[in-house]
Amino acid sequence: MTSGAHGAGDAWSLTDVITRLRRTLRASVREELPWESLPMAQVELLQRLAEEPGLGVSELAVRQHLARNTVSNLVQQMVTSGLLERHAHESDRRAVVLNLTADGRERLLAWKQANERRIRRALEGLSAESRHAIDEALPALQTLAAQLEAQEEAGAEQAS
Repeated sequence: MTSGAHGAGDAWSLTDVITRLRRTLRASVREELPWESLPMAQVELLQRLAEEPGLGVSELAVRQHLARNTVSNLVQQMVTSGLLERHAHESDRRAVVLNLTADGRERLLAWKQANERRIRRALEGLSAESRHAIDEALPALQTLAAQLEAQEEAGAEQAS
């Protein structure tokens, strides 16, 4: 097997593992928090706004790589359900900024804690060598995620 073929196999294996992890975590958090009915798109918006409070709908759409009308609809649902609040922008009263409400922060924290508990339990069932390998891989995976985000942003800029 050539190094190129090996790399492609590794890429598929990584994609498969990430997909399975996301699916399993999503399902398990719903089992642990049966009241939790947040779609992943809403969870991801909450996460982004927790990291970058005060974004507008357009900025949020760009950062999440979603259509503006999709984000607008999600935001409206989340405002109605009390997870987000909208305020007029200080310098442009026609624009709005978005922030998490106390309920939005609490729901996001509960979601994060449920996922963390699930991962910790799973990690405890692994050998010390496997846990160490995962710890060692995290920086490289974070770099990979940042590179993929940068490539996506560059592609979005070229398209516009």
